[in-house]
Amino acid sequence: MDAVVAAAAAEFAQRGYHATSIEHLLAATKLTRGGLYHYIGGKHDLLVAVQRELLDPLIERARAVIAQTDDPEAQLRAVTREWVEHVESHRDHMVVFQAERRTVQTDPRWAEIVAARNEFEGLLEDIFARGEQAGRFAVQDRGLALLAFLGMVNHMPAWFDPAGRLSAAEVADRFCDVILAGIRA
Repeated sequence: MDAVVAAAAAEFAQRGYHATSIEHLLAATKLTRGGLYHYIGGKHDLLVAVQRELLDPLIERARAVIAQTDDPEAQLRAVTREWVEHVESHRDHMVVFQAERRTVQTDPRWAEIVAARNEFEGLLEDIFARGEQAGRFAVQDRGLALLAFLGMVNHMPAWFDPAGRLSAAEVADRFCDVILAGIRA
């Protein structure tokens, strides 16, 4: 199913959800119509799956790296590296998430997607809070700092080139440097 969702993400990112036909999806997945419908009830199910496949593995990876240390700066750097590498490897998913959000918002499953997004944002906010409690961070407006950070990373698909001058890990480190310069106590 992961390969089917990845192929759908690539098609939706390239053409847009509404311009992508079932025939496009059949060609991309190399499945027959019956084979495709074995995995999905309809094209909209693939759109929802793209959204879920973006968030669920990221949350799992973020939790794992947070559990490895109590140091909030190390946690922030580790989560950011995982996040940026995830954006790099799931570029199409990110493009679809941003471009087709309004299409998915009408689906009852949107609440699950919002809950997952909120959980990830909560993990980041908790790191900021732990840094403040430890006297390491001085965040004047945690909500605004979080939105700035989310914007930096989530905008990456618009400009990041894996063959460019910086690797995903280097971009992650530089993003952290920018954020930490603004919140370090």
